[in-house]
Amino acid sequence: MKLRSLLLSSALIAVATASYANNVVRIGTTSGVTSDSLLALSDEISEQGIDLQVIEFSDWTLPNEALNNGDIDLNFFQHQAFLDNAIDQRGYELSMLGLGLLQNIGIYSNTLTTLEDIPEGARVAVASDPVNQGRGLLLLQRAGLIELSDGDAIGATVHDITSNPNNLHFHEIDGPQIVRSLDDVDLAVSWPSHFVNAGRPEQAGEAMIYSGIDDTFYAMGFVAQESRKDDALLLDVINQFQTSPAVRETIDASYGGNPDLYTLPWVE
Repeated sequence: MKLRSLLLSSALIAVATASYANNVVRIGTTSGVTSDSLLALSDEISEQGIDLQVIEFSDWTLPNEALNNGDIDLNFFQHQAFLDNAIDQRGYELSMLGLGLLQNIGIYSNTLTTLEDIPEGARVAVASDPVNQGRGLLLLQRAGLIELSDGDAIGATVHDITSNPNNLHFHEIDGPQIVRSLDDVDLAVSWPSHFVNAGRPEQAGEAMIYSGIDDTFYAMGFVAQESRKDDALLLDVINQFQTSPAVRETIDASYGGNPDLYTLPWVE
C-alpha cells in the first residue's frame, strides 16, 4: 500500500494541469471516515461543476509531502497538532483552512466499568508518539486520575505528571496497537475507530469517559499551501463539506450513530 501511494504521488507530479481553471480540486486523505465523507461530497458537488478528486494515501507523511509539492490541492487527514509537528520537522509552508471532524478519544478497559473502579497501581496504555500522548494525558487529567505540570497545555508527556494518586503505571504503545494491548493492561486511552478497524465496533461505544468539543485543537481539518489559503474554490469546497447533509449522514453512519464518538467542530 505504501508503494502504491508513492507511485500515485509520482504520477500526480507528472500531471500538467490548470486545475482551478477547470474547477478540479485534488484532495489527499487516508482510508476510513475522512475518505468516505469526501466521496459523499464529491458526488454532491459534481452537479455544480466541481470535480473533487479524492486520493487515498496509506502513509501519514505522504499527504503533506504531496501537498507541499503541489501534487494535490488540499488534504484532509490531520489535526493542528500533527500539522504543527510536520511543519516543525520538515519546514512545510502549509496552513489549516477549516475544520472537518473531531474524533473523540476515550478511556477504555476490558475489565473495569467506571473510573471509580481503577485500582492502585493500574497499568495504563497511552500513545507513544508525543502528539497523541499529550492528548491522552489531558483526558486522563480531566478524568481526575493525574495532574500535569503545565495544566491544560498541549504536548505533555508521562514525564510531566506531577500528581498520580493511584500510582498508575504507564506503558507507551504505538497508537494503532493500543486496542490489542487491552488484554495486558487495566485501561487504555484510544480512538474509537481503532476498535472498528480491529473488528470490535461495539467496544468503541463503551469508554468510561470521552473527550469532546473542548478538544478542538485535535480536530481533523483541511490543509492547503500557505500561498493558497485564500483560494475561493478551496474555501467553497470546505464550506460545502461543512453544510452537506450527505457528509453528515456518512460521518454519523461511520460511527454507528453514536454521538459520543465524534464531534462536528464547526457546529456550535
